Amino acid sequence: MATESSSKSRPEISTFKGQDRALRAGRLGTGGLLLSVLAATAPLMVVAGVMPTTFAVMGIVGQPLLYVVLGLVLVLFSVGYAEMSRHVHNAGAFYAYISRGLGGTAGASAALVALVAYNALQVGIYGIFGFEVSGLFATYADLSVAWWIPALVAALVVGALGWLKIDVNARVLGVLLIVEVALVVIFDVAAVADPAAQGLSLHAFNPDTLSGAGVGTALCFCIAAFLGFEQAPVYAEETSRPHILVPRVMFLAVGGVAVFFALSSWALTVATGPSAVVAESQKQSAGLLFGLTESRLGGTFTDVLHVLFVTGMFAAMLSFHNVVARYAFAMGREGLLPAAFGRTNSASGAPGTGSLLQTAVSVVVVVVFAIADDKPTGDPTVPVLHLFTWFGNIGSLGVILLMAAASASVIAFFVRRGAVGAQAWRLVTSALAGIALLVIAVYTVKDFDVLVGAGPGSSLSWLLPGIIGLAVVVGLAQGLILRARRPEAHARIGLGNEAFQLEKAAEEAS
Repeated sequence: MATESSSKSRPEISTFKGQDRALRAGRLGTGGLLLSVLAATAPLMVVAGVMPTTFAVMGIVGQPLLYVVLGLVLVLFSVGYAEMSRHVHNAGAFYAYISRGLGGTAGASAALVALVAYNALQVGIYGIFGFEVSGLFATYADLSVAWWIPALVAALVVGALGWLKIDVNARVLGVLLIVEVALVVIFDVAAVADPAAQGLSLHAFNPDTLSGAGVGTALCFCIAAFLGFEQAPVYAEETSRPHILVPRVMFLAVGGVAVFFALSSWALTVATGPSAVVAESQKQSAGLLFGLTESRLGGTFTDVLHVLFVTGMFAAMLSFHNVVARYAFAMGREGLLPAAFGRTNSASGAPGTGSLLQTAVSVVVVVVFAIADDKPTGDPTVPVLHLFTWFGNIGSLGVILLMAAASASVIAFFVRRGAVGAQAWRLVTSALAGIALLVIAVYTVKDFDVLVGAGPGSSLSWLLPGIIGLAVVVGLAQGLILRARRPEAHARIGLGNEAFQLEKAAEEAS
């Protein structure tokens, strides 16, 4: 069993001839892992970008209550997911769990969906990052810089950091995240201290505010703010006590994110007044937060906030980059990608080939959108905004489906082990979370035209989510082919380091 072999056998694995196919253990403690995970949530990007967009597009005042509801759903999800992490330690987290519960073929499909989804989430941020950096150059240096130049520079810097060992990345992520969160908290306090005419109203937490037709789509917007907490098991092999640290970090992340975003979105309603927040969001869009800080905390604070908006996005890009590299590493190690991806750097122990793959994908996508930007579109920002919204929602849909499948795999895993009685309450929470996540996924697909700003008859409403659907089908086909042609490789899907231990035992027996 994974629980029995993972921690005890790790020193032996390090001397095995396949040691370059194992990530180095002991690099991350609770703090480093938590910072690496939370960086992907990009708190300032959510507060300045996602929240005003949700208020404006959905017209729902009760966004703070949505974060509470989603927090509860994801806590339910984390109960089974965290328990699974005690039994399975694999850099391919989602697909490893799904393989253990639903079989190797389903695991192969989940692996490809995860690779596509996290790549999309990471690459999408380059659009808004480049646009914001270009704006900073224009405002503070009076320089006209095309958005794709800082985007490409960021892709190369992120790739270089991804090549380095994980503790360097954790320091970079941690500093950026702590300062970013501190500034948002300062705004929250300032909003409460200086509310609009309606005072410290709690109207945004009233369930009646969620009676509109846009609630389902609003859930799609808001759940993207949580993405990152589920990455904790990806780093399990790089912690000294994964069975303790991974569950701890997941619950800290989900709880912290839910409280932080609920309070911050409430602070926006307090600063504008609940009756005015929708209209102000529609008028100012992403400028809402900066306008509110300008009037309460001054121009210098707002300037710093603009800079931290950019660094927060950089931290998120770096975090997602690390996750993609580790998924590619796990897939290469188990035959779902070429073997070169399943090797680590001899110097740093990082999944170098996966890092190079993610960097290459980022550069290619940015270049394609840069070429599109040179065409007469009428609005030079259109390709940039499309890069961010299209890819961000593709990635969100993929992760929502992965979480739903992981909930089902938790149930199947413990049922197969005959542990229904011992794990009964965890199986119930997993079932409830899985149903809720499937409902959100259905709304996401149904309203994809709204999410990406396309017309109701636009082909984008099925082409973009179709990318995730294609990944599901291609992954299933790969799993079936692997089962038919290389059954021994198919049997290893999701085993991670356990497979190496089995190989070693077989060699010693022979």
